[in-house]
Amino acid sequence: MKDIGQKLVDGGYIDGSILDRLERQQKAHGGSLGLNLVKLGILTEQQLTQALSSIYRVPGLNLTETTVDPEAVKLLPQEIATKFQVLPVKREGRRLQVAMADPGNIFAIDDIKFITGYEVEPTVAAESAIKRLIDRHYDQADSMARVMQDMQFDELEVVEETTDDVDLSGLADESAPVVKLVNSVLADAVRKGASDIHIEPYERMVRVRYRIDGTLYEVMSPPFKLKAAITSRIKIMAELDIAERRIPQDGRIKIKILDRTIDLRVSTLPTIFGEKVVMRILDKGNLRIDLTQFGMGERAFRDLVRAIESPYGMVLVTGPTGSGKTTTLYSALSRVSLPGVNIMTAEDPVEYNIEGINQVQINDDIGLSFATALRAFLRQDPNIVMVGEIRDLDTASIATKAALTGHLVLSTLHTNDAPSTVNRLVDMGVEPFLVASSTNLIMAQRLVRRLCTGCKVETPLHEEVARELEVTGEPITSIYEPRGCLECAQTGYRGRQGLYEVMPISPTIRELILDRAPAVVIKKQAVIEGMLTLRMDGILKVRSGVTSPGEVLKETAADRLGG
Repeated sequence: MKDIGQKLVDGGYIDGSILDRLERQQKAHGGSLGLNLVKLGILTEQQLTQALSSIYRVPGLNLTETTVDPEAVKLLPQEIATKFQVLPVKREGRRLQVAMADPGNIFAIDDIKFITGYEVEPTVAAESAIKRLIDRHYDQADSMARVMQDMQFDELEVVEETTDDVDLSGLADESAPVVKLVNSVLADAVRKGASDIHIEPYERMVRVRYRIDGTLYEVMSPPFKLKAAITSRIKIMAELDIAERRIPQDGRIKIKILDRTIDLRVSTLPTIFGEKVVMRILDKGNLRIDLTQFGMGERAFRDLVRAIESPYGMVLVTGPTGSGKTTTLYSALSRVSLPGVNIMTAEDPVEYNIEGINQVQINDDIGLSFATALRAFLRQDPNIVMVGEIRDLDTASIATKAALTGHLVLSTLHTNDAPSTVNRLVDMGVEPFLVASSTNLIMAQRLVRRLCTGCKVETPLHEEVARELEVTGEPITSIYEPRGCLECAQTGYRGRQGLYEVMPISPTIRELILDRAPAVVIKKQAVIEGMLTLRMDGILKVRSGVTSPGEVLKETAADRLGG
């Protein structure tokens, strides 16, 4: 597919600027052109399929509406399907219909013909859809079901009590049952798009859960006698002390799964029944750092871009843990990262490595705190500084002063909304005149689950729900609710969407800050000036069918703007 990008341009499906952007995306984050077209939302899977069908002059196949014959799938080994990104769909007589991301690959067609003994009938489909169905239809050699079925538990000696030692024989052997089980859990979690894996010991059971789109789902309960061996295997991979089970430990694992390099942040915690392990999956391939794809309102996006493109001042992103603050900051930095700009970040931890940015890992144990790093940054001739989190007065004071002395400072705080961030800084001990004069913009955000486009159903809006949402302006007569299908694993949701409350610091709001006005007064003024609150932005997403009322009510609070 080397010249497919130019063919898409020549065919009028995309323009040259988009092709340049795709090539930059490929260079920075990998992935094929087709995958990035869909990932960045430039074309839908169906639009890409139609375009490729026209270019290659072969039938296009919408795999979300196609029934795949399991017997046809069995004709082609998984490694060949993955190598060429192809999927057998059905066979008729001596002909085998195959969905291909690149139907112009004659070597792939010849190989499939040789391996299966069938005449190949190529069709074209979006690579993202083919990948999804390969994962679903091929029985992985190391799938959890197979591993569990094949395990010979009597071959593994494991001592249950944490006061004794675990028999480590076989834990470094890739064919050992526990090693295969852990590997399969990791691969399965990545395949399902999980952000975290929880392995939790209880009195008589072990539970494995994945966090997918912000919600935890139980996926399996391994044999209880493997409890300590599973933990030890993960600790070996993370280079942690397997003999120490009385204190929490943190480590990292870098592995290759499904042809992708994945970073895992590992945390162990002693509980009364053993060590609980949580692994945060950091998959750079899933990192979306294009602000234009965040689904912000036009005004909010314009205000944010103006603030981050200012030569100096402070931009603060607020919200609870897991609300996407770090991704927003990375996206902002990616937008302003140019060869002539010196960008430095202090993070705890560094979640993703971003090319062209100097990133520092905070380590409080050796005295490298946010404040210490920030002081050092100011001696390194920076243009833009990102501080992972403002936790104390020392960090807040240095950040505000840096913003006043010609630097652009980006950081995060844990507050409920944008206006209350002002009060948090003042409560920390930062003088109101410093907050007012240094801050360009404050943005609060939340993440809600996106409704699955394949199965969401339109329903009338119940009066009680409308009352709870406090819908103003044009009434909402109908909404969309989750139903569940194969594409979304029967959850009704696929992916997440941000809700944004973007508050530029206008002259009027500066005056309110100087007067130590309460957060509710600042919020009311910001709304008068055009700011959408988190709840208001949520209602817009409900109107457009992006998410459900339940998600918005769960993640946002009612607006209290006074009289």
